[in-house]
Amino acid sequence: MLQYVADTQRSAVPHIRGLRVETRDQALVMDAATRRNLELEFSLSGDHKNTLAGIMDHCAGAMGSRLLRRWINRPLRDASILEDRYQAVAELAESGAHRDSRECLAGVGDLERILSRIALKSARPRDLAQLRDSLARLPRLGEILANAQAALLRRLRGLAGEHPDTRELLERAIIETPPVLIRDGGVIATGYDEELDELRSLSENADQFLLDLEAREKERTGIRGLKVGYNRVHGYYIEISRLYSDQVPAEYTRRQTLKSAERFITEELKAFEEKVLSARERSLSREKQLYEELLETLGEVLPALQDSASALAQIDVLGNLAERSITLDLCRPELRDQPILNITDGRHPVVEQVLDDPFVPNSIELDEQRRMLVITGPNMGGKSTYMRQTALIAILAHIGSFVPAKKAIIGPLDRIFTRIGAADDLAGGRSTFMVEMSETANILNNATRCSLVLLDEIGRGTSTFDGLSLAWASAHYIAEHIGAFTLFATHYFELTDLAKELPSCRNVHLDAIEHNGKLIFLHSVREGPANQSYGLQVAALAGMPQRAIRHARQYLERLEQQQLGMAGRDGQAELALAPPAMDEPEPDPTTELLQTIDADGLTPRQALDLVYRLKQMMKK
Repeated sequence: MLQYVADTQRSAVPHIRGLRVETRDQALVMDAATRRNLELEFSLSGDHKNTLAGIMDHCAGAMGSRLLRRWINRPLRDASILEDRYQAVAELAESGAHRDSRECLAGVGDLERILSRIALKSARPRDLAQLRDSLARLPRLGEILANAQAALLRRLRGLAGEHPDTRELLERAIIETPPVLIRDGGVIATGYDEELDELRSLSENADQFLLDLEAREKERTGIRGLKVGYNRVHGYYIEISRLYSDQVPAEYTRRQTLKSAERFITEELKAFEEKVLSARERSLSREKQLYEELLETLGEVLPALQDSASALAQIDVLGNLAERSITLDLCRPELRDQPILNITDGRHPVVEQVLDDPFVPNSIELDEQRRMLVITGPNMGGKSTYMRQTALIAILAHIGSFVPAKKAIIGPLDRIFTRIGAADDLAGGRSTFMVEMSETANILNNATRCSLVLLDEIGRGTSTFDGLSLAWASAHYIAEHIGAFTLFATHYFELTDLAKELPSCRNVHLDAIEHNGKLIFLHSVREGPANQSYGLQVAALAGMPQRAIRHARQYLERLEQQQLGMAGRDGQAELALAPPAMDEPEPDPTTELLQTIDADGLTPRQALDLVYRLKQMMKK
């Protein structure tokens, strides 16, 4: 593969040190649908805001941010590595070293990118200046971590190193603030190369040299009218008036004769002329040569610098996770070998940050005897949030982060699957239901006993009986043949009977109450199935016209009567589709009038008349 890259790029790739084989059993596997549904890096609207990475990423530098995103997209399963990270995060948080390390790392550049450009000989002068300034911060970072007890922090401190020779070389070679491009010159510092200094001196101090030469020659020859000058045709010359022609030294060579003066050249002036005229070009050429040699020298220590960059990125991420654990009130998870997923007062890390009201925490208990939860409750009750927060807590625990909960005990997990939300694939010619079934099929075919499965509203994209049958069969198959930890949210209340058939299945619901005719979501998880759907109340909250709500309730009552009649004939009991019908308040005439008004189209007089009319209606 490396040879293929070298052949297609038609150049060496020295910054690629080798390939690392990654196997599925090393990481928590998540497919594209899971990453999208959990909004790890991108929200469903396509931006970075309000995502797990967006909330967790307060890294000091670009290297740390990239590494954190790699960790989020590939959570590890190795408990020993994760425990090392937990220990490092805990120590940084408790000692306050995360603040000092963040301040130190804030001045470190994107060394990974800079070192790649150095390897490819495409680094610009300011890249080297940033590398120099970054290396200058390593001794301070070493002091911050000098007393670290966590094995991972000690290892990273040693890997980061200090690179005094490389830093000293760059400090000698590169000026404090170099130009953007080497072709502009002025990059190499004075004193680094004697030849370059001489060429620059010739170019920059030519006028002073000529003045010194003129004064010296006047004193040597005694000719007071001697002048040193330059023109484009003849170059540099010494001009002497004809009055002093008898005093011209023998070593002067005549270059030009004028009406009242003679112009001469000397070997010294001729040599100076050759130097000055080519000094600028030679200076730029020499500077470019020195710059290329500097890149070659840096290339020799590239592996050590890359190790240092990797260590700095990890220190940045660990310090960031320590800061997040304090700011977001996170707890250290416990990893177990036995199958368990026990989270006490878990919270959704993203939703909690964007809510104006306090987030309602919820717990979850899954173990060998309790592997599937059928979750019922009203829309907007928090079912999807509850499921997603469980998966996000598991992901955070598997990147080495603390988690948003009072306590979290997590057993072995190998994959996370999600079937959440509705989306079609018009370009691929797949309907919403086809996409839903494809994702469900992927889960049924690939999930294992160690997987975490989130299923939300399976079967809603087709007819009621087809959807109910598919949802029942999917849940039954997972419980009987796979045994994965499963959260199954549904509005098919018939599925709550699964708990009667399957020993590992339990019912929970998101609670809500009605108060003064209004639906209040409690967002708290309770044991047992929900007994009401609250569908009409949610529709009213969404702003549907009261007339449509009344019509829906009338039709629902008719359906319920039919269902009750069938249940009576069959001797079966069914769960209520909706709460008992409440007395609908008579529509408010003032409200109905206001709903028909085009406020933007009213004239001032019409608006005033309307106010009087409403006032009269309210009196009645």
